[in-house]
Amino acid sequence: MKKDKVNCKTREDDLGHIVFSLINKECDRQTKMIGLIPSENHISPEVSEVLSSCLSSKYAEGYPHRRYYEGNQFVDEIEVLAQERIKKLFGVPHVNVQPYSGSPANGAIEFALLEPGDTMMGLALSGGGHLTHGHPKVTFSGKYFNSVQYGLDENARIDFEQVRELALKHKPKLIIAGNTAYPFELDFAKFREIADEVGAWLLADISHVTGLVVAEEHLSPVPFADVIMSTTHKTFRGPRGAMILVTQKGLDRDPDLGKKIDKAVFPALQGGPHNATTAGIAIAAEEAARPEFKKYGQQVRKNADVLAASLQEKGLKLVGGGTETHLMLLDLTPYGEGMGLQVAFAMDVAGLYANRNTIPHEPCSPFYPSGIRLGTPLVTSRGMKEKEMEQIADWIVAVVDEVKGEQLPSDKKERRQFIKDFRVKALKNEKLLAIRHEVETLAEKYPLFTWE
Repeated sequence: MKKDKVNCKTREDDLGHIVFSLINKECDRQTKMIGLIPSENHISPEVSEVLSSCLSSKYAEGYPHRRYYEGNQFVDEIEVLAQERIKKLFGVPHVNVQPYSGSPANGAIEFALLEPGDTMMGLALSGGGHLTHGHPKVTFSGKYFNSVQYGLDENARIDFEQVRELALKHKPKLIIAGNTAYPFELDFAKFREIADEVGAWLLADISHVTGLVVAEEHLSPVPFADVIMSTTHKTFRGPRGAMILVTQKGLDRDPDLGKKIDKAVFPALQGGPHNATTAGIAIAAEEAARPEFKKYGQQVRKNADVLAASLQEKGLKLVGGGTETHLMLLDLTPYGEGMGLQVAFAMDVAGLYANRNTIPHEPCSPFYPSGIRLGTPLVTSRGMKEKEMEQIADWIVAVVDEVKGEQLPSDKKERRQFIKDFRVKALKNEKLLAIRHEVETLAEKYPLFTWE
């Protein structure tokens, strides 16, 4: 199978050789392992090619036809092309493709819509929300604004009664509908009703589900939200960047909303855009408009359903009992509190990489969480389907069974040494290494990216 290798120079003392060698090792790692992190994906060769182009050498502060540097004639055309393709794909009148990533993009939206001390609402981190949705004290959004966090009901779904009660009580200026570890469809219509009731802006952060929205496998926020933010990687399968979409509903409320967003991105928070990323977004948008992309989004959902069902049939517990998107959250509390780190590390030893994650009503801590976040974008991009999901579920169950006795000490002072000792043992565990051999045998049959 052809691998995405880079050419190494022969001189051992050449710094470029060292970097290229490390890149090749990373390529081997991705090829031989199975990635289950829902926020990661593989990009097409075309997107990869423009990311290493001469565009990275050009400074382009400002916006098309309004730059602070000369020589941007072609950069302007690329950015306009990216904007127009995103507008057409989502049916929105205004797009900004310059944000460096999702967190600065959310920061720009908050900067544009709020004044310091204004009230905003977002899903709590413990319920699957994102740090930029107002997580208290340690984040920009939670420190400079009055943050009110909503949570989940007993079924691990967003508690809309609580959302409405909090909104009526605190009168937020901005409500965020979005997630990072919430496995169910976001009901933008309900959020819109509550936002209208209190006169709040509605921001839809669809970073995780953008590809599913395009593939019509998730409700679109366009008819409901004022502003939409999305990263351009994850299920959208583009470069690591972000985009901000202003809907017609948003412009109807404030005709200057697009200008306010643009000014918040530059010059308020960022400098020159990453032109190669902009070009990658333009290509990803064209790819997302293809019929093949819709099939990809459909397969992501099929794979997620099969993986979730297989895990549960084999005795593992999922938060909320399943998934409606591309991700799911393993609840490891039946085996004890704070098992996420041990299981995530053991999975990595076994050739399966995911990420430890808190669960709703986390009994331990974010440092030693009790969950594992899993997703299907990566494996679907490689061409894996339902049969492979069943096999992956078998391996995950075997890994959990192998390490379920590795209980985190209740004494916090003992935990660091416990984890250190556990990692040493796991790296030598014959069962985990045997699974890794099986994983590699399967993984190497699949390219990192395919349209099939």
